Order: sequence, then C-alpha cells, then structure tokens
Amino acid sequence: MAERDREAPQRCCSYHTVQRRLPVLRWLPHYSLGWLQLDLIAGVTVGLTVVPQALAYAEVAGLPVQYGLYSSFMGCFVYCLLGTSKDVTLGPTAIMSLLVSSYAFHDPAYAILLTFLSGCIQLAMGLLHLGFLLDFVSCPVIKGFTSAASVTISFNQVKNILGLHNIPRQFFLQVYHTFQRIGETRAGDALLGLVCLAMLVGLRAMKGHVPRIHQVELLSVRISRLILWATATARNALVVLFAGLVAYSFQVMGSQPFTLTGETPQGLPPFQLPPFSKVEANSTVPFSEMVQDLGAGLAVVPLMGLLETVAIAKAFASQNNYRIDPNQELLAMGLTNLLGSFVSSYPVTGSFGRTAVNAQTGVCTPAGGLITGTLVLLSLAYLTSLFYYVPKAALAAVIICAVAPMFDARIFRTLWRVKRLDLVPLCVTFLLCFWEVQYGIVAGILVSGVLLIYPIARPRIKLSEQEVLLMQPASGLHFPAVESLGDAMHRWALAVSPPRCVVLDCTHVSSMDYTAVMGLADLLQEFKKRGVTLTFSDLQGHVLQVLLSADLEGFQHFSSIEEAEKGHGAELDGRRRVLLHSASENMLPASGLIQ
Repeated sequence: MAERDREAPQRCCSYHTVQRRLPVLRWLPHYSLGWLQLDLIAGVTVGLTVVPQALAYAEVAGLPVQYGLYSSFMGCFVYCLLGTSKDVTLGPTAIMSLLVSSYAFHDPAYAILLTFLSGCIQLAMGLLHLGFLLDFVSCPVIKGFTSAASVTISFNQVKNILGLHNIPRQFFLQVYHTFQRIGETRAGDALLGLVCLAMLVGLRAMKGHVPRIHQVELLSVRISRLILWATATARNALVVLFAGLVAYSFQVMGSQPFTLTGETPQGLPPFQLPPFSKVEANSTVPFSEMVQDLGAGLAVVPLMGLLETVAIAKAFASQNNYRIDPNQELLAMGLTNLLGSFVSSYPVTGSFGRTAVNAQTGVCTPAGGLITGTLVLLSLAYLTSLFYYVPKAALAAVIICAVAPMFDARIFRTLWRVKRLDLVPLCVTFLLCFWEVQYGIVAGILVSGVLLIYPIARPRIKLSEQEVLLMQPASGLHFPAVESLGDAMHRWALAVSPPRCVVLDCTHVSSMDYTAVMGLADLLQEFKKRGVTLTFSDLQGHVLQVLLSADLEGFQHFSSIEEAEKGHGAELDGRRRVLLHSASENMLPASGLIQ
C-alpha cells in the first residue's frame, strides 16, 4: 500500500512531463464536435490563404514556386503535436523568404541544407532552454528590420508588376536598374498588377467593415455577411484565380500579354536526405564548403525564425488569455525545419498574417493545421498544372499587400516621444538592412547591447551633502562600474581640501562581482591614507556576505544611513577635539615668545 502511495505521485509527475513535451495530450482528450467544426472552417480558410502566398514567397526566396508549397505543410502537422499556441501557423513568410534569398544564392540545395541546419540549431536551443537569448533582441531592432524588409520586398516585386527581367537583387542596384529600364514596362503586366493590387486593397478594407454575425438576425442577412467575410478573407486565392482565368483566356485566343509562372512539377516532394554535397558541372561542392558558404545565415536564419514565431505566439496568447512555453515553441520550430528539410522545404517560421486569419475564424486547437496541411498536399497532388497560368504580376500584388503593413511609420514618432535614444538601434538596423540584412541585424543588436551595458558601466550616483558625503549608486556594482565609482569618490571626497568621509548607500545594489570588491578594497586603502573613512550602509544580505567573505581591511557597514551618520558624527567630534588640542599646544610657545 505504501509503495502504491509513493508510485502515484511519480506517475503523475511523469504524465505532466509527457504533457509538457507533447502539448497535444492536453487538449485531445477534451476534443468535441463543436471544436471540430470551428477548426475545420479555420483550416480551410488558412489553406486558401497559404497556397497563393506560398507560390509568391518562393519568388521572394528566389526559388521555383513549388518550393513554397513544399515548405507549407510540414509545420501544420508538427505544430499540431508540439505547439503550445492554438492560433500559430508555421510556413513560408516574407521575412524568412528574404533571408533565404540573401543566404541560399537562389539555389534549392543550399536552401534545403539551411533548413536542416537551422532546425538542428533551433532544436538544440529548445533542449538546452536557451529561449531567453531571444530577449536580447530589442523591439527597436525588430521594428527596424521588419520595416526595412517591407520596403525591400515590396520594391523587389515592382519588376514583376512592370514585367521587367534581369533586374539585380541587391536593393540599391535594383532601384537604379528599375528606374533606368522603366521604359521597357510591359503594359499587360502593369495593368493586371495594378488591378490585382486595387482588388486586394479593396477586399482588405471591406473585411474591416463587415459587421459581426448575430444569431438573432435574419438568415438571409447572416448568409450575405458570411459571403462578404469569406470573400474578403480568401482574397488572395480569389485574386490569383481571377488573374489565372484572365491569362488562360488570352492563351486560348492565341496571345499572351502577361509573364506567367510557367511549368510547376506535379506531385508530392520525395522524402529524402537533405543535400550534404552539391554536384556541379565539373566538380562536387563538399558539405564543409557549403556550410562556409552559408556563413552568417546559420546564425541569422534560426534566430529570426525563433524570434518571429515566439513573438507571434506571445501576442496571440495574450490576446486570447492563454500561456505558451517559449522553449517548447523552439522544439516545435526546430523539429518542423529538421523534418521539412527531408521534403525539400526551405526555412519556415510563424506567419503573423495567417495566424491572425486563424484566430479570427475562431480556431479552437492546433488541429486546424491538419486541415491546412491537407489542402496544401492536395494542391501539390492535383492542382500544380493550373499554376502554369498564374501571372507573376498577380503574385507580386499578393506579396506587396502582405508585406506593406509590416512598415511601421508610427514607431519613429513613438520612440521620439518616449525615449529618443532607442531611435539609434532602430535607425541603424533600418538603414543597414538595405545594404545587407545580416549587417543591419548584427549592428542593431550591438548598438542595443551598448545602450544596455552603458548604465551598468556608468551607473547614476546620487550625491547628498551633509557632515559626511552620502553617495547612492542607482544599480548593482559590476566590474565596468568600478572606474566610474572611483572617479566620483576622488572628485567629490578625496581631491577636495580637507578630504571628506563617505557613506556608500547600497540600497539599490543587488549584486556585486569580484572585480568590484577588489576596486572597493583599493578605495578603502586610499581613504585610510587620507585619514578619512569609507563606510557602507543598507547592504542586502547576499551582497554583505560577498564583502565579508573578501575580508576587506577597514570595512565597516551599518544597517541604515542614520546609524552610519551617527558613527561618522562621533568620529568627526573626536577628530575636531584632537585638532583643537593640537592647535592649542602649537600656539602656547609662540605666545610665550611674544611676551
């Protein structure tokens, strides 16, 4: 009986551990028919959004369009088992496609290997609970990067709207050559692209004005509103379908004024190992050289993928009143990319737009992703022949409308009003990302790091002039701050005449390292040489223990400022009496001589 009592808590603990690693076990036992209906609607709606976006984002990544679809289904199935957010959908996104374009050289082999290695890195970070590292990427850096990405990706699609070819992908060269060759614009592509843009903008605006459906309303009213809402939500699919029908009509009539997507291989991708080498015309590129070629992408791609997913999951968890596990999200992301590399996927992450659609349609569990993934697989199996007629101008319009909201002009005004110093990492990231994405991100993180460390290295010190000098650091004392504290004490206490006693109020000092302790030991010796004292007050228990363990010569501490001032008051009175006695002894012989 006693053994059973001991085993019960162990079984319970093991079950909770399994639940934490397999979040599907939390909601699956409670799954209901009502949930299934809502998940089905959400899954179909997101599926109608992801298929045209996948084709478009493959263009951004510089890969054949089928790779966008190859990247769109694995995350749906893996996240259903391992994800902790009911709303998040994983798949190709504009930002990740831009990064793949920057690091994979528009080569599927490099893109798939980048997926595999990114998945390994993300999985390792999740297992080692390194999710906290994402906290060091500040909001201004993220906003600077996403705003620059919005401009870069949008302008990258202008060439497809205008029907221009052989435009360089580097942003500044792209701007130059686009304007230089604007006279070569194809009228058909430009007209269709502008019409598609207008349709997407109009349908997006219409969606925001569709009233909520209420059960008390007439059936006809509810059906009409549902049709409007479904049309606005599936606008990407409808616009691509419209453009494809227009292009097919011209093809039947014997002319084609549009640039088409072209042949797309039909069928599901083969399940095979990622390419650990690459065969070229006269040689083979080994794995080690491919890794060297990927370079900074092995750090930037996994980091930005995790950052985007966790940020989206946290935002929707807060909005819908549930909690997520960031480390579990890392595991889900890592396994998605790891397994995705076996089906020719390029790196994926959470999509804000599709996640918003998922949430708005009332999804109840991650099971909605199963429906979305199935729709993508059906598209690959049966619909790829129809993608031939999709005009590139229509896909460009889809991309521009998807990324335009990422440009946040208000953040510049907000930071100017709230804290202008944060504009520095924002602007550094924003401007350098037009040159190279990795330079912008790394420079932004470094500038944010400097702004974070500077108050630690140069803490504000509050001075209070009394009989003794009271100095109060505003934060912990670490090795970069020792020099600053020493300079302040020399300036205000030791370099004046006569030297002054100092009480160091440590109310806000919550930590102290060894270098700081040694710096304080040197200061104690300097004060002793000048015949004045340095004492400490309001030390927190663990900080006091650090100083006592160092066994500093002349170290004195008081529990409060008042006690420290009393101790110094008695010391000052004693010093005054000694000075007066010495002065009277020195004056007596002189007066005697004068007499």
